[in-house]
Amino acid sequence: MAKASEIKNGSILRFNGELIQVEEFIHRTPGNLRAFYQARMRNIKSGKLVEYRFRTDEDVDIARVETNNYQYLYDDGDDLVVMDLNTYDQFNVPKSLFGSAIKFLKEGVNVIVAFESDMPIMGQMPNSAELEITYTEPAVKGDTSTGAMKKATVETGAEINVPLFINLGDVVKVDTATGNYVERVKK
Repeated sequence: MAKASEIKNGSILRFNGELIQVEEFIHRTPGNLRAFYQARMRNIKSGKLVEYRFRTDEDVDIARVETNNYQYLYDDGDDLVVMDLNTYDQFNVPKSLFGSAIKFLKEGVNVIVAFESDMPIMGQMPNSAELEITYTEPAVKGDTSTGAMKKATVETGAEINVPLFINLGDVVKVDTATGNYVERVKK
């Protein structure tokens, strides 16, 4: 057990039986009252925001979390199979840890996975992905002047909106958090 004074922003705690990540941790000393720590924390599984005041001498359970870079190998039902780039060990990680960004993940891409005692608890994709367009309506000369968009399917099967001048076979950069088109990638 650690003391509340040892908590830092980004720490992962076991709080009321749940794993939570500290987003903001502030030391407060109000006038003639005792000092305390004000914490804003997010539940790792549900994403729910929790606020709590810790006494300075309060015992807390800081979880030992190992975060590492892994290479995505292939899809295995409800899991993704990832490989540690140093030891070449393979792990099954639930798709749900990556959220909606999973639809832009292609084989060979590096992802970040956090483990707490051999249990995967968090997954993070790169901020953007470069994907090839596998289906879209053909472009027409003069389509570059307006800001209009059309639907396109990328190599992972996800559908995104792209400008009218994008053709079949073009490689585009996509923001994985929002699913928005960013730019066409020059070859």
